[in-house]
Amino acid sequence: MKRLYYSIMLISLLVLSGCGGAKKIMEAEVSSSVPMAQILVSHNEALPNFNTLASKVQVVYDDGNKQQSMTVSLRMEKDRIIWIKASLLGITLAKAIITPERVSYYETISNTYFDGDFSLLSDWLGTELDFDKAQAILLGQSIFRMNEDNYQVTMAQNRYKLQPKNQPQNFIHSLFLNPDNFKVLSGSLSQPNDSRMFSLRYGDYQQVEGSYYPSDIWIDATDKDEKTKISVTYKNIDVNAAVSFPFDIPEGFEQIRLSK
Repeated sequence: MKRLYYSIMLISLLVLSGCGGAKKIMEAEVSSSVPMAQILVSHNEALPNFNTLASKVQVVYDDGNKQQSMTVSLRMEKDRIIWIKASLLGITLAKAIITPERVSYYETISNTYFDGDFSLLSDWLGTELDFDKAQAILLGQSIFRMNEDNYQVTMAQNRYKLQPKNQPQNFIHSLFLNPDNFKVLSGSLSQPNDSRMFSLRYGDYQQVEGSYYPSDIWIDATDKDEKTKISVTYKNIDVNAAVSFPFDIPEGFEQIRLSK
C-alpha cells in the first residue's frame, strides 16, 4: 500500500515544464505595505496561460532503501487532463491519466491498476485531493484556497509567507511566494496526528511564451517512519502542441482496492 501512496504522489506531481528563454528570478525587496488581497490577485494572475503542454522530465526517486532514476513523458490539457508515462530504458513502468472526475493508473512491474474518483484517494490519504490541487502544484500555484479573511501575510527571508490566521490542528501549512513573479517558492503541510509531513521546493522559474514555469522541483514526504525524496528536472517543453492521451489498462492486471 505504501508503494501505491508514493506512486500516486509521484504521478500527481510530475507535470511541469522548463526550457528555452530561461530567466533566473532575482530577489526583490518585499514591501510590508502590500495587502493580502493584492498578493492573492497577483498570485492568481501568475497562473500560466496555455492550452496544452508536452514535455520529458528526468525523475530521481529515493525511498531510503533504493534510488531509481527514470524518464517521464508528460502531457497536459489545462483544466482537463494530466497524462503521464514513466519509462526506464525504453520500457514502460507506469502510466496514468488524471481528469477532474477520475484517476486511472497502472504499473507494469506489479501488474496492478487503480481506477476511481478522487473521493477514494482523499478518504485513503486522509486529506482532500482533487484535480485542481494536483494541477496547481504542477504549475507553481497554491493548493490552498486562500482569502484575505482567513489568511495572513508576513515577511520572511525577503519573501511573502502566507499562512492561516488560525492554523488547523492537524493540517498545519504555509506557503512562500516569490516577490518578483508571485509564484510559489516552497510549501509545507504537516499532519502531526498522523505523523505525516509533505514539503516541496521549486527551482528558478523560467519564462516560456510569456508565462512562468518551474524548472526543477524537490519533494520530501514522510509517513510515520517511511521517507521519500523525489527530484524532477525538466528537459524540454512544447506549449500548445497537438497532443493525444492514449490510455488502456492491460488485460490481466489486478485492480487495487484502497482501504484506510
